[in-house]
Amino acid sequence: MFAELMGGFAALANPETFLYLVGGFLMGLVFGAIPGLTATLAIALLLPFTFAMELTNALVMVMAIFMSGIYAGSVTGITVNIPGAASGAITTLEGHALMKRGEGAKALSLDALASSIGGVLGAAVLMFVAVPMSQFALLFHTPDKFALVFMAVVTVVIVAKGSIWKSLVTVSLGLMISTVGFDNMVAQGRFDFGSANLIEGIQLLPAVIGLFAVCELLLQGGAKARAAADTPAFKVKHKDFWPDWKKVREIGFLTYLKSSVIGVMIGMLPGGGASMASFVAYAEAKRVSKTPQNYGNGSHEGLAAAESANNAMCGGAVVPLLTLGIPGDSVTAIIFGVLLIHGLVPGPGLLTTEMATVAPMFAALMVAAVFVFLSVLVFGPYYIWLARMNRGVLYAFIAMIAMVGTYASTYSVFQMWMALAIGIFGWSLRLMSYPLVPLLMGIILGPYLELYMRRSLITSNGDVMTFFSSPISIGLYAMTLLFIYFLRFKPPKAA
Repeated sequence: MFAELMGGFAALANPETFLYLVGGFLMGLVFGAIPGLTATLAIALLLPFTFAMELTNALVMVMAIFMSGIYAGSVTGITVNIPGAASGAITTLEGHALMKRGEGAKALSLDALASSIGGVLGAAVLMFVAVPMSQFALLFHTPDKFALVFMAVVTVVIVAKGSIWKSLVTVSLGLMISTVGFDNMVAQGRFDFGSANLIEGIQLLPAVIGLFAVCELLLQGGAKARAAADTPAFKVKHKDFWPDWKKVREIGFLTYLKSSVIGVMIGMLPGGGASMASFVAYAEAKRVSKTPQNYGNGSHEGLAAAESANNAMCGGAVVPLLTLGIPGDSVTAIIFGVLLIHGLVPGPGLLTTEMATVAPMFAALMVAAVFVFLSVLVFGPYYIWLARMNRGVLYAFIAMIAMVGTYASTYSVFQMWMALAIGIFGWSLRLMSYPLVPLLMGIILGPYLELYMRRSLITSNGDVMTFFSSPISIGLYAMTLLFIYFLRFKPPKAA
């Protein structure tokens, strides 16, 4: 196996393959950073072109897009408070607060370093423990998956800044919104009011665009004085994007490592994804933090935890894809299609029979993770430039791209209007100081919470004790109670 892995790295030494890696990485940066143009959309657009590509080049390119796209969602989140993807929500919360304090370069450098560390560790896990970890994932039955998603929902509420009751209201609204549309289990529409458009449900991308792009545009558009106040006048150079190693030591390698492990483990579970990974890692970091009062106000530790988990998730998500034939998230679902196009069938025997073929995927994921850190040293000043652009021009550009991106991913004019409606709804909530991140997480996690709950009840003939019949689920509920206790009733004291 070691020889095949080394062969994967050797494949990247081919100039043509390396150019595909760099091209995919840059494509992921662009699509990940611009709201509406996600890594999922980038790989989806690339999919038809992979027919004509050599297999190694196609696999290398999609993995580079995957890694850089997940990272890039935080760039516009930090600079202009509009994350490129849902996975950048927590980073936006902490990173933009640092940006407003004049620490934009520091936030971007710590963000890239954490993403790079998480990505490298996630790729290392993928390389060396893919099969054992896939066997562990098989131990998670449907009630255990429900317990995991339930823990994520509770975590979202208790880590949100401000009133826990307002957080509870918004996450409940998100869960309600997630039930709109076609019910696959009984084959009928729900809460669609007889509308042929609503029966397809409220999709995730319009929700993200509405809550984090349209809402932010409504809040900041035209408020020139406030916009100027939010963007400190400071000059940055390339050297300013070297990480503050004193701050890195304060964060601690254990935070990076633990958050990366959380990201890998959640990435392995179908439906986990970067958003859930970042929230759980963020909650755990806050639970053990000596300065929990800084969370929500520009915490370097919280930013590092969320971003480490985000990119570590990439390696974890590929594990069930290759070993079980089960995509871990929407991006790996499209990568599944790339493999099938080239005659590779993901499943238990793939790593045994085709290890040499898929090894360049592992190498590309690790090299792309290193590129994440290098990219901020090269492009960092241009990221800051986003915050200095004329706000009228910048917001008009973001609004256009966001709406075009919504249509390009859904091919639905109705979903464009839905993004606008959700943005207005989010804007009204923000005016009343309700947090929007729990609302988004309710929309993301709601379908999985409902699916696993209903499947568990069906297989147990309605016996609710099925949710407490496994040591794994009991352990997850215990962790949930510990989170509630330590984060809300007994928060750690500041040093």
